[in-house]
Amino acid sequence: MRERRQATAPPHRARGFAEFAGGAAGRLLHAATLLTAEPPAHNPRAQELLTAALAATYARWDRLRDDDPYDRARQELIARFARAAWRFHRPAAGGLLSRLTPQERLVLVLRLYEGVAEEQAAALLGLPVERVRAVCTRAVAALRHGAATPAAPPGAPDRAVTP
Repeated sequence: MRERRQATAPPHRARGFAEFAGGAAGRLLHAATLLTAEPPAHNPRAQELLTAALAATYARWDRLRDDDPYDRARQELIARFARAAWRFHRPAAGGLLSRLTPQERLVLVLRLYEGVAEEQAAALLGLPVERVRAVCTRAVAALRHGAATPAAPPGAPDRAVTP
């Protein structure tokens, strides 16, 4: 019976990935935190997403060649969030974007936080450009509407303002 050789990464591969991860992890974690709508101080789902995305990026590290590793890691993050949000839609944990649906958060993070063009976001998400535009517009309107009407403290009676 043949013995299994333990696979070890060449030092230049590990060093290159470590440099990339050290520089990109903060921004990717922030994007993941926005996607999961968790508070930044307590974001276990976002950390899980980031870890999985970086692990998948590391597995493909040698094959990236001319590709941008940040784009690859972001694609992994987006794909993993979309799969998890579709299968296990849970109420958001109270973060900044918690009042939005997972799809609205996904489009907003791509378009506004990451600065991805509508066409690229549509291709990445497998949606028509018009759909991405409509979702983004609806999400921004929902955030503006929510910011314009301050939340009443729990238990406070609703008051209608009459002229």
